[in-house]
Amino acid sequence: MNDFSRRATLAYGCAMAALILFMYLPMITMALASFSRSKYFSFPVPKYSDKWYLEVFESLSIRDFFWTSTVVAIAVACLSTVLAFFGALAFARYDWKGRGLFQKIILLPILFPQAVLGLALLLWFTALGITPSWQATVFAHLVWIAPIATLVIAIQVYSFDPAVEEAAYDLGASRWQVLWEITLPLLAPGIFSGFTFAFLLSWANFPLSMLSSGADSTIPEWVSAKLQSGYTPQVPAVGTLTILAAAVVMALGHQISALMKRRQIKGLAQNQISGLADAKRWQL
Repeated sequence: MNDFSRRATLAYGCAMAALILFMYLPMITMALASFSRSKYFSFPVPKYSDKWYLEVFESLSIRDFFWTSTVVAIAVACLSTVLAFFGALAFARYDWKGRGLFQKIILLPILFPQAVLGLALLLWFTALGITPSWQATVFAHLVWIAPIATLVIAIQVYSFDPAVEEAAYDLGASRWQVLWEITLPLLAPGIFSGFTFAFLLSWANFPLSMLSSGADSTIPEWVSAKLQSGYTPQVPAVGTLTILAAAVVMALGHQISALMKRRQIKGLAQNQISGLADAKRWQL
């Protein structure tokens, strides 16, 4: 490696380190604030303590907000994944009249600011006589998150070879068998990625939750209320726990997705081996 290559590598490493520090410094600062014994953050931290975390785990109200956020996120993730799976097949798998219009309609909610979209949904709920609640929040989140999950799964669908399904049909498989034994396993990594994205986006969503949840407040709403009035160091503690939980979910999702891909490759290899063995038997 010559001097120019070394300098370029060093410059690239320094730029990446600066970018990572710029992105994660606010999170590091929040984590330090959550361990500070004083109510307001100062650096260097005069004295460390975990009392704010103990108060978070002992707080019944935070526990209620946590469960509301979890229930909403799980419901949104499940419903979004189901809708996104069939939407992605129509979006990227089949060619039909009106497909271009369907693609535009799918992408449209993503382009709206969430506050505007939430206000429109609130006015619609009011006109229909629907009381804001966690169920209304699930629907509001679906309007914005389901299209994103559709795009995530569509990436996997674009790499899907339709000839695999056609071969199964030629061998006498029914439509249900093809869907259950071929389409779903091959698209499993993309489906799981869409589920993970939907869960995390729903958990951290504030604008849509604020305008649709009513009395069923979520963790982002609690954090916003505490930042506006009545600040407590429980806020950075909850934020740090949320970031750690999101990191764990992403790490598990990455491992599960990698495992699915390995099984996919292994299954394709076994099918090729069995196909070659059958061909040799026919030749004999």
